[in-house]
Amino acid sequence: MMDMGSRMNVYLATVLVGVVRMVFGLLTSQLLRTYGRRSLTMFSGLGMAVCMTTSGYYTQLIMTGQIEKSLIPVFCILFYVAISVIGMLSIPWTMTAEIFPLVNSQLPNLFLNPKFPMFTAMGPSPAIVYITEVARPDLRGALICIGPSITSLGMVIVYALGAVLHWRTVAWLSLAYILIPLVASFLWTPESPVWLLNKGRANQALKSLKYLARNYKEDGKAEKLLRDLEKEQELKKMNSTKENQSLSARLIKMVTMATGIKPLLVITVLFALQQLAGIYITIFYAVQFLEDMGSRMNVYLATVLVGVVRMVFGLLTSQLLRTYGRRSLTMFSGLGMAVCMTTSGYYTQLILAGQIEKSLIPVFCILFYVAISVIGMLSIPWTMTAEIFPLEIRGIAQGLTFCLAHILMFFALQYYPWFKDSVGGSAMVQWFFALISVISIVYVYIFLPETHGRTLLEIEEYFETSCVYACSKKRRASAAILQNQSPKIVVSKETTD
Repeated sequence: MMDMGSRMNVYLATVLVGVVRMVFGLLTSQLLRTYGRRSLTMFSGLGMAVCMTTSGYYTQLIMTGQIEKSLIPVFCILFYVAISVIGMLSIPWTMTAEIFPLVNSQLPNLFLNPKFPMFTAMGPSPAIVYITEVARPDLRGALICIGPSITSLGMVIVYALGAVLHWRTVAWLSLAYILIPLVASFLWTPESPVWLLNKGRANQALKSLKYLARNYKEDGKAEKLLRDLEKEQELKKMNSTKENQSLSARLIKMVTMATGIKPLLVITVLFALQQLAGIYITIFYAVQFLEDMGSRMNVYLATVLVGVVRMVFGLLTSQLLRTYGRRSLTMFSGLGMAVCMTTSGYYTQLILAGQIEKSLIPVFCILFYVAISVIGMLSIPWTMTAEIFPLEIRGIAQGLTFCLAHILMFFALQYYPWFKDSVGGSAMVQWFFALISVISIVYVYIFLPETHGRTLLEIEEYFETSCVYACSKKRRASAAILQNQSPKIVVSKETTD
């Protein structure tokens, strides 16, 4: 905002960006029930291009002194954020669930799919709910983690470009990337069969399923999947609230249901611990964070390595989530993060006190910290939002959860510089992150339920009767499931609102 020559206070403008993203995140959950993915994505891409072009034009005029400082670039950025949320920020997650569970269960085929470029320029989004539309239960968690992995590839590209190019050049290149998913969506993206069937367009749903299931050798696979979806739609009509229920009524229903408020509280606290443990701070403040540690390595090279590590371990996580439970991965991740941050803080303290020379040890600790965070504390909270809410409130519950998660992220990122100065420097910050990581282990052990290998109905039944997982009978049942898994090829029994 400062580099745009804005007349508005930059901190106020930053707060407005967060508010706009939150509001339009809630609105998106409604729009996705009414409009098609293709139309929303193309409309979003077009709007983003117009906003950034206009903002860049006025910024250029302001910086060259041809006009005085103006609010126009700020409003363009606010519109850009708003219009990205309703399409380009959220829809790509939809595609991971709609293509891969039906086309092929082998996750590596992601890179052979023509929509691969779409993911290289996308960020995490509130639309993970669509993973559950057609995903097999045993693949659900792995598929949700694919998006952030490819997002990490986009981060690596941007980090690398930022190390050699001016930030404005990088910004214009990022704007150009929008054209890739825009064209890909138009050419290769079929509409969601679940959405089509929900709108009474069964023939189009069948056509979409035939395209998605085109690699199956079994005859009549698309027709069988359509019958399964139709049965699920009938169950939804029998058990869920009316489709025309207002947003406020659905919010009230969510907070008054045990199966709504309990998982909301459990996952929100986990997101809070995620932010307080420094996961996103080390990503967004990578250059500054590494400089404060007194590293011998070039900070821009180290930042690129952070992006590469996140990408590689993100892909590994998609495989781990098919084998290991959410609880065990999260607790292992928290333990590894605590060890890495404790060690890094110790060496940072010695370096800054002049007791030892600058070293690579803190940098390697941060790289291990990022790697170990990806396989648990970074990925799993986002994964579990698609699993823990019941069918009738899933859309609005996930929208609210992601709003709260991004608000927590916003405050964590905004207050980090102040917090670092308040506690006495980088070493104390790292030890604080280690302490929160230990607290997260205890929290996960006591409260976080195991969802791997369980149906969504079983998860719902747990929240109906329990809230302390460490004392729950379901805990022993989950352990048995993890030891005796037998993946089933089914269309998941949940759909979005």
